[in-house]
Amino acid sequence: MMNFKVLAALSLIALAACQPQTPVQLGPDGQPLPVAYRIDEREAAEIPGRVLQQINTLRANIALPPVMANPQLDAAALAHSRDMAAQNRAWHWGSDGSSPLDRARRQGYFGTLVGENISETYENDIQTLNAWMTTRDTRDVIMDPAARNLGFAWYQEPSGKVWWTLLVGS
Repeated sequence: MMNFKVLAALSLIALAACQPQTPVQLGPDGQPLPVAYRIDEREAAEIPGRVLQQINTLRANIALPPVMANPQLDAAALAHSRDMAAQNRAWHWGSDGSSPLDRARRQGYFGTLVGENISETYENDIQTLNAWMTTRDTRDVIMDPAARNLGFAWYQEPSGKVWWTLLVGS
């Protein structure tokens, strides 16, 4: 019986080794080229809940209250993600000179805006959230004790580049 288990385990290891390996492509600088993360309809439906859950788990770990999704902040985040793509730069100012607060107000959000996190990347939502959590300024927005509302959205270009925007309010 023991030999059968060992044989089965070795067979699984051998099969795993047979899977095709995609070679990492390197750019002119010798660094790996980014692999585009494609957001399909299923992923698009799952991302908002997944990000909200991850953020609330992080906040709960240090006894902070949860945040709730806010449709006005979601709309402001989506507008800014699209605008950053049109401008081809990740920054906090809209092409019309608007600030994060201006964009939130335009969408009908009249709470206090805690902050905005943005990203231009080929990474998925959780990788982007992890990157925000490793930098103090962006982590402080997510983990602000006063935060109660969350807006989160993205725009994906045909090339695969994703423009992420997260707005936090209280």
